[in-house]
Amino acid sequence: MPGVLDADTHIAESEAMWGFIDKEMYPRRPVLARVPDDTWYGERNAFWLIDGEIFPKPAGKGSFSLITPSAQKRESGRGDIHLAVRELTDPMARLRDMDKIGVDVQVIYPTLFLVYLTDDAALDVALSRAYNRFIANACAKAPDRLKWVAILPLRDIDASLVEMKWAKAQGAVGAFFRGMEGNLTLDNPRLHPIYSLAEQLDLTICIHTGSGSRHLMQLFDVERNHTFAHNRVLPVVAFRDLVANRIPELFPKLCFGFIEAAASWVPYIWHVLRRSARPDFKSKNPQEFFREYRFWIACEADEELPHLLTYIGEDHLVIGSDYGHNDPSKEPDFVRNMRAREDVAPAVIEKILCDNPRRLYGLAG
Repeated sequence: MPGVLDADTHIAESEAMWGFIDKEMYPRRPVLARVPDDTWYGERNAFWLIDGEIFPKPAGKGSFSLITPSAQKRESGRGDIHLAVRELTDPMARLRDMDKIGVDVQVIYPTLFLVYLTDDAALDVALSRAYNRFIANACAKAPDRLKWVAILPLRDIDASLVEMKWAKAQGAVGAFFRGMEGNLTLDNPRLHPIYSLAEQLDLTICIHTGSGSRHLMQLFDVERNHTFAHNRVLPVVAFRDLVANRIPELFPKLCFGFIEAAASWVPYIWHVLRRSARPDFKSKNPQEFFREYRFWIACEADEELPHLLTYIGEDHLVIGSDYGHNDPSKEPDFVRNMRAREDVAPAVIEKILCDNPRRLYGLAG
């Protein structure tokens, strides 16, 4: 029987990553910058300087918080996960952590790239290539247990197609998307070449929470509004747009994962679609829909799973720990908590922990 596959874990991007940036773009690499910890930003006192902008921006309009760079005072004193493990500079230590929490395989997502970084296509390509080469090199130390999702430089579709082919050859299991990408919603025909090649390569479209729209980010202050409107709900927007415009029907073998947005929104969006864009759903079994559209949803361990299973079905729910992060989505004890549930059959729990994520990421065969 396959072991637990953690469907959502993270890396904290480090200075070592930027050593992989293309030589001609090295002068534009992200540079670590520090300020005193008695400023407006408090203990979030270190940033990546990228083309004159700071990432993260910890306060004010357009603000957001990230666990990278690790030099932030808020992050440097963390005792839960060792620095080299968070940054994946010691893959073997990460495996030991996985063994402690009962995880056989992790799928690794970015942190810095959860936020829209640049309009500059050349820089977008360089940053994406550096990330992919760093993580491919790290995961190659334990390829059966450490899996990764590729960053695509979506400001340049042709470069994205080249990067997808390289990433697949190096072991990537998916392509990273946020629920919006710049000024594009995920149903936009401009993205169809990406979907077509992903289908050919058997790369999953991984729609993770993230602030993919710079314009939306500017409306909110993280201290007042957190990241709900410009981050947390965007996979829900993507779900609606993909379904309303029948994108999965154009690519009938392509798989989609909706990651770190929880699952309790599914009944709501199903209702919305039935009432507006998809009246054919009024007579359709939602579980049949999830099978036909090849959608998987990442739930959280304390959600109302019996109710959600009536919509999503027992074969299309997965779960992740958010390992590496320290925000409210973090679930370090997700394996134990899921197996302790008495309201869901143990066989279904094992599907969610083990079998379903392997099907989502094309690792079942």
